Amino acid sequence: MAIISKVIVLALVASLGNVNGFQNTAFRTSSMITMSASRSNNNKGVNKSDSFYPFPSENSRSSTILRAGKGPNEEASDGSAGVRQLLGVKGASETQEKWKIRLQLTKPVTWIPLVWGVMCGAAASGNYHWMWNPFDANDRDVLLGATDALKGFVAMILAGPFLTGYTQTINDWYDREIDAINEPYRPIPSGAISEGEVIFQIWALLLGGLGIAYGLDIWAGHEFPTVLALSIFGSFISYIYSAPPLKLKQNGWAGNYALGCSYISLPWWCGQAVFGELDRPIYWIL
Repeated sequence: MAIISKVIVLALVASLGNVNGFQNTAFRTSSMITMSASRSNNNKGVNKSDSFYPFPSENSRSSTILRAGKGPNEEASDGSAGVRQLLGVKGASETQEKWKIRLQLTKPVTWIPLVWGVMCGAAASGNYHWMWNPFDANDRDVLLGATDALKGFVAMILAGPFLTGYTQTINDWYDREIDAINEPYRPIPSGAISEGEVIFQIWALLLGGLGIAYGLDIWAGHEFPTVLALSIFGSFISYIYSAPPLKLKQNGWAGNYALGCSYISLPWWCGQAVFGELDRPIYWIL
């Protein structure tokens, strides 16, 4: 159990770090670009028409990127480059297969906290049944346990691949200009996937997720579509986290609230709502 706990903690830190790392990277990159531009203006006397705002002109673009960017992606040498590509982490290999590129955009490594949150919420409801509970002789209904396991699995698919996938894809979409400098090998700035295909993926994941959420409400017999309401609220938070003009990720307090809400609270509430009931204060929030 101690080993499992350590693995879960490391996965959580890695996935959250994957989301939060942008702010520090962007700050460092901005400073480096500014210093590079200052040296260029002082040494070469470049006029205003050749300066950059927010990006350099065509004549000075390449030299600025070489100074500020991190260069091409370096594939991991330990044989894990293919797996890294599917998980959406650094050190990934390049691929032309569209399904792998689409999966990379959703960053599966970041699904872990939300799937875990759904599991915790299901357990907290007190109504999740095992197929064969070794600790309770009255909780050994195989059919009921299989039904609950399937219901929980669908809730995990909602929280992970669909809504987290939507969140990560839309985040990459609005970061495509800065990624062209910091991580030019990412699917969107590298041209591995077209803008039209990215927009289609965003809508497909969002609408598909909302459809699954409503289906879970019907399955759970909810009079009020609680899971759908949670999903709509979470999708809205994800949008304003990445998209201007609010772009909460640029604000420390608001950004941290959005991350905590999306990665911890909402999936927990989703799991609890599927198998039980939520307290009234949560309905007030919604």
